[in-house]
Amino acid sequence: MLEDKDRIYTNLYGQEPASLEYARKRGDWDGTKDIIAKGRDWIIDEMKKSGLRGRGGAGFPTGMKWSFMPKELKDKPHYLVVNADESEPGTCKDREIMRHDPHKLIEGCLLAGFAMQAHHAFIYIRGEFVGEGSAVVKAIEEARAAGLLGKNAAGSGWDFDVTLHRGAGAYICGEETALLESLEGKKGQPRNKPPFPAAAGLYSAPTTINNVETIANAPTILRRGGAWFAGLGKDEKNTGTKLFCLLGHINTPCVVEEEMGIPLRDLLDKHGGGVRGGWDNLLAVIPGGSSTPLMPKEICDTVLMDFDSLRAVQSGLGTAGVIVMDKSTDIVYAIARLAQFYMHESCGQCTPCREGTGWLWRVMVRMVKGQASIEEIDSLLDVTKEIEGHTICALGDAAAWPIQGLIRHFRPEMERRINEYRKIAKAA
Repeated sequence: MLEDKDRIYTNLYGQEPASLEYARKRGDWDGTKDIIAKGRDWIIDEMKKSGLRGRGGAGFPTGMKWSFMPKELKDKPHYLVVNADESEPGTCKDREIMRHDPHKLIEGCLLAGFAMQAHHAFIYIRGEFVGEGSAVVKAIEEARAAGLLGKNAAGSGWDFDVTLHRGAGAYICGEETALLESLEGKKGQPRNKPPFPAAAGLYSAPTTINNVETIANAPTILRRGGAWFAGLGKDEKNTGTKLFCLLGHINTPCVVEEEMGIPLRDLLDKHGGGVRGGWDNLLAVIPGGSSTPLMPKEICDTVLMDFDSLRAVQSGLGTAGVIVMDKSTDIVYAIARLAQFYMHESCGQCTPCREGTGWLWRVMVRMVKGQASIEEIDSLLDVTKEIEGHTICALGDAAAWPIQGLIRHFRPEMERRINEYRKIAKAA
């Protein structure tokens, strides 16, 4: 288990106020000027040494992403955009940072912004996060009043400011280029890449988009050193700490900070109070938010919670939204409900997603009732393969993967329902 001395988020549960005064007591804004004085290259090198991978789902190396920004300011400004549109079902970690530790995020914006030669950051927050947005705005105002933002931010010689933008509740705006479109006042639809945001992002200027947790990690990493962060976690590709959201059929749902690579069973037993009815009552777990394929109990017994271990069992860490389902769960209905969500949230730009997500949902509704044929299970799988990888953004993949996981691990249950319905229909 992670030792208290290595925790980044020491006010995750709001035991203390989120104010600047208390944030400074917890170590925030300590020596920020000195970190900036070490220069852009030093900051990026330390982030690379830390091995931090994006905490928004994709897991791309953060230091490398920052290094893609042009080294010199030319005719267009550089921008940092923070993705706080936390809309993935099962995920509720970023809202805790914004609610109880917003100064970690604001300081992270300054350090990341300086590293990529940006004078302005935009935090795009999910519109439903009313209280969290207000907490961030208050933190920004406190930082400005204390000289930590604005002209000569934190006495560093670098001018920097932060703006909070409230979205309108569209899941698709969690995709970075759809977020940029929305931020520019357009319909939230993903852009084709290239050009990539580092070349032409917000207002066609060089832009880096990072998740809240990723940016909020940066000040502690730079203060304690990349080697410290790299010394935590399972291996050099899965370093540091991670916020896990534990929910569903467990005794104590919570958000907890733990080391990368912790066994799933330890995570649920030590922090989630164990599965409701005991471990043997476990049916399946979705490990990384609703878009990641579920895992049956036999995989959950031994799997480790990190990017590579979960990929090896054909799932993913994603946002680390751990959804636990015990044997009382109607597993086919649960996945059908997710299919309905992705159908509703599709932006409609790509034909495979626009048409395919609706088709998946309609077939899944029949699968729940058993009103299908055995052959349709293979047709359902084939259609998910036609959607996966054939859309501009990953929403098509997100719609396909839960159904693929269901068929991979619970095909006998789907067949049982179909056969049972046939028997009832024949008897009638």
